[in-house]
Amino acid sequence: MADHDPTPAPTVLLPQAEIEAIVADLARRIAPVIDDETVAAVLLTGGLWFGADLTRALSREGRHVRFDALWLASYGDEKTSRGKIDVYAPYQRPIAGKRVLILDDVFDTGLSLAEAVRITKEAGASEVLTCVFARKPWPEARAPEPDFVGWEAPNRFLVGYGLDHRGGMRGLPDICALD
Repeated sequence: MADHDPTPAPTVLLPQAEIEAIVADLARRIAPVIDDETVAAVLLTGGLWFGADLTRALSREGRHVRFDALWLASYGDEKTSRGKIDVYAPYQRPIAGKRVLILDDVFDTGLSLAEAVRITKEAGASEVLTCVFARKPWPEARAPEPDFVGWEAPNRFLVGYGLDHRGGMRGLPDICALD
C-alpha cells in the first residue's frame, strides 16, 4: 500500500532572484559595521543556505569574515516551536573578544536567536550583532529583535532556502508557503 503524502504543493512567495537581491542588500548594509575579524556565526540547520550566501555577498563588499556555527533546534519535525531550545553543537573556535554576527534564516518566536545571543555573550564576544533573512509577524514582543532583517515575511508556514517541512524542501531555490 503506497503512502499518501497530504502535504500541499508549495506556493512561491519569494523567487530566487529576489532572495539574491535581498542578500546583496543586507551585505551592503552590514559591511560598514563589521571588519574581517568579525565571526559570522550561522545557526544550523536552516540558516546554512543564508549564511553561505551572505558571507559570499560580504566578500563581494570587501569583507572577508571568519565563519563558525551553532547548531540549535526548537522545532524538530513540527510546524510550531516546542518552546525550548536544544543545543546540538557549540562554537568550533574561541570567540572571546571578537565581534560576532549571528545569522539565522527566520525570526518568529525569537527563542533560537535569544539563546544564540546568550551563548555568544557567555563565550565572551566583545559585540553581538544579529541578522535574519526573514522576520515573521508575532503577537508578542520578542527580545532581542534582530539588528538586520532582509525580508518581512507573511505569517505562513515557509519552506525552501533552508526552511523545511520535516527535514524536506530545504533545497528549494525559492521561499514558498506550505499552508
